[in-house]
Amino acid sequence: MKRLRDRGRVAVVAAVAMCAVAAQPGLPGLAGTARAADGSSEYAFDPQAVNIKGAESADAADQLEPGSTYRDSIEPGKKLYYRLELDDEKNAYVSATAVPELRTRVAYGDELTVTVQDSEGEECDSGQARVLPTSDYPQPLTAYASRTLGPDGDGACREAGTYYVVVERESKATFTQGAWGLELRHLSEPNLKSGMPTEADEDWSSEAPEPPSGARGKQGGAGFSNAVALETGRWTADIDPGESLFYRVPVDWGQQLFTSADLGSSQGTGIVIGAMTLAVYNPARGLVDSTGSMSYRGKQKSLSTDPAPPVDYANRFGSTADERAMRFAGWYYVRVSLNPKVGEEFGLGPHELTLSVTVDGTATGGPGYDGPAGEFDVSYNGPDQADAGAVGSDDSGRMQLIAAGGIGMGTVLMLGLGGWMLVARRRGLGRQV
Repeated sequence: MKRLRDRGRVAVVAAVAMCAVAAQPGLPGLAGTARAADGSSEYAFDPQAVNIKGAESADAADQLEPGSTYRDSIEPGKKLYYRLELDDEKNAYVSATAVPELRTRVAYGDELTVTVQDSEGEECDSGQARVLPTSDYPQPLTAYASRTLGPDGDGACREAGTYYVVVERESKATFTQGAWGLELRHLSEPNLKSGMPTEADEDWSSEAPEPPSGARGKQGGAGFSNAVALETGRWTADIDPGESLFYRVPVDWGQQLFTSADLGSSQGTGIVIGAMTLAVYNPARGLVDSTGSMSYRGKQKSLSTDPAPPVDYANRFGSTADERAMRFAGWYYVRVSLNPKVGEEFGLGPHELTLSVTVDGTATGGPGYDGPAGEFDVSYNGPDQADAGAVGSDDSGRMQLIAAGGIGMGTVLMLGLGGWMLVARRRGLGRQV
């Protein structure tokens, strides 16, 4: 009977251990992110993404559906082809986010390019994301391209038919040559009911208003799909060296978005050039602005993105990239990435991050879409954002942890009770024998 009792005890101990592991923060199933050995989080790919394999030629390309997210990977020097079937009434956007592994090396000039081509191979649009000299460490690279219908009725890339998305990676041969994870997103924007504005208001302020005093805690997500919702205010979070945190902010027609980030003081000496990157993306994941030139010596340091114009449909016909990116309303994304070298000079952390977000201006009615706006509307809250936290709800990540901890403890108690009942029954059977 000793053997039976020992087995019962082993079962209970194993159940307790499994539940204790499941309740740990940062593990898959709790927040959708996996923690690396140094504490930083890997990128959180959309759990609803469809696995796809990019083709090496247009003839074999699989189709991307509007409103869908896809997951693939791309090796250095490769071109991957995907197919679009477009009508002549909607604008189409395809973004690609390439994710180098945290402990690999990247180099200045490593680049991701996204291009939309028509059936004849003519380029409709292209976008690039590249590693900059001050940001030469692994962090997500996001670029997008579009088929945008202009105000006139003719021209290239206007006809209904087959189009292709080409995703290309360039990397230096002297650095890590492993595949990068790839997340693709295809969105469709309806045409307007009538007319098409071609000139945006140029009289806008470049001065960011002061955000409300006081800061509230809000831990960011680890990818676009679980970006945590924010409103105007000051927000604090913990960030580990090598980690990227994602947030999302509702910006309506006629409104401006201002962002800045502070890295708190740390113990240690030395200097890190390009200690932190702050980037803003529009609802189609097109880059609005990015800055990564902060030099950090262990004292609190701040950086901010350049002011961008208010959201206006006519911005898409503007002369600068940041102006063209502010072309539609919806949830704008903010990414903050911390250089791994901060950990080498000032400790693995976590380090204190303060993010200031200001949405300024009165929302206007917008241009009037001829159909559902989908993600180009601040009221949109699709399934990929179900666990991202609500605007204004503090410490959503902490509440998830408490809830998970409570569930884990309840499971431990239930399994423990069941295990001891099993032991007791076997003891009773032993006595009867």
